[in-house]
Parts: sequence; structure tokens; C-alpha cells
Amino acid sequence: MTIRAIPLALLLAGCAPVAERQPSADRPTIVSLNPCSDAILAEVADPAQLLAISHYSHDPRATSMPLAQARRFRATGGTVEEVLALAPDLVVADPFMAPATRAAFDRLGIRVEVIGIGSSVAESEGQVRQLAALAGHPARGEALVGEIEGALEQSRRAGRIPALLWQQGGLVPGEGTLAAELLAHTGFASHSAARGLGQGAYLPLEEVLADPPHVILAAGSERAQAHPALRALGAPVARIDPSLLYCGGSTIPRLARRLAEVRDSL
Repeated sequence: MTIRAIPLALLLAGCAPVAERQPSADRPTIVSLNPCSDAILAEVADPAQLLAISHYSHDPRATSMPLAQARRFRATGGTVEEVLALAPDLVVADPFMAPATRAAFDRLGIRVEVIGIGSSVAESEGQVRQLAALAGHPARGEALVGEIEGALEQSRRAGRIPALLWQQGGLVPGEGTLAAELLAHTGFASHSAARGLGQGAYLPLEEVLADPPHVILAAGSERAQAHPALRALGAPVARIDPSLLYCGGSTIPRLARRLAEVRDSL
């Protein structure tokens, strides 16, 4: 970090729209460097508390929240200079923060909270409550958890229809993941898990054609997902917005409703 870099970061930060309300003195100001935390904090914190979110949330290919909502907030690349210019009380990061960046925040006296990716509904709800408590709004966290539970109750389906959740790059989810839990909850059995494939395993088109599932849940714009040979299988292909699979929190109700909608169409 250089002395010259700080004025530049201040200038860049000043180009973004400023929240209309000032944060309360008894609640912390926050910079989120974690796209999963971005979406939750946008729901549970006051707008003026959330000084900036990660640049991923401004990218339609990576965001887990509606772009219109994300663009109400500044975006940051996560450099020490950018964060220091905003002078937050708290930084929310993911487990992949560079050790040098974490050490710099520690030296500057900036508190850092690390939030990972929840691998279950229960873990995700715990993170919602944790972030709401950090923001000083625990009741809002309970309200979001209530929304998640309500959506899960409405989307519960009996039976287990074999389904392939086929993501960008030909990847599939493994057991013990949030996606696998929601598949089972909405009446699907994981076709890839039945084949012994783990989290992030690659499933090529040839193997899908050789051992087709009952339904393909295509999440992304992979060319193989639109291959003409799939139509000959007779297995329906339903589209799933990839942004619903990156994180938990406020995306859980939307993913659960979409999966239930596909399940009801079969």
C-alpha cells in the first residue's frame, strides 16, 4: 500500500452513489468482500451501513443477488487501499482472503469476520443469523430465516425422480452440499451421486447419453446442454439460473421454488 494509492481509492469510492441515510452510531459500517455475504447483508443491514460489496455482485455472471439491488451499493475489488478509504468498522471476507491482506487489516485495526459457503440449509441459516447480529439487526435475520423456512415448507415434494444437475463446465454437485439437500427436498434423486461422482466432478456429454437421467437440470450456457442428441433421449431439459447455486441465504427460497416448479411439471 502506498501513500499515493489512498487518494486514488478515495476518488474512486466517491464516484459511487452515496446511501441516503447515515448509519446509526450503535451499528457498525461494513465492507463485504464475500459475494455470498453481499446478498445476505443487503437484506439484513441498513443501506447506509453497507459501504461496499464485492465486485462479483456487480457481475451478471457471478452475482447471487439481483443486479438492480447490487448496483445500489459501491463495489470494491477488495484491496487494502479501497477498504481503508471507506473506513469501515467491519470487513466481511471469505476463507480465501490472502494472508497478506488479512495481516494488513489486522495492523490497521480493522476487524475482519470470515464467512464461508454454507453446505446445508442449517449452516446457511446460521450464517444469516450471524451476519444479522454483526449488523446489529438480529430480528431481520430471523425474518430472512422465516422466509427460507416458509419457502422450504411450500416446496417440499415426495418421491425421488432421478435428476442431473448439470452446471457450467459440465460439473455436477456432490453429496453433502446445499444443492444436493435442496434436490432431495423438492423430490429429486441426484443422478450424478448415484454414479459415484463427487462435488465438482466433470460429467461429459457422452456419459449423459450412455446413462441418461429422468430429467436434466441445466444450469448455465454449456454447449453440451443444448446438444441435439439430448432431444433423442426423451429426457426433458429444464433451465436453472446458475446464480441460484453459488450461495445460500436469500437464494434458497428462489432455488427451492424453481426446483419445485420443475418437479410439478414432470
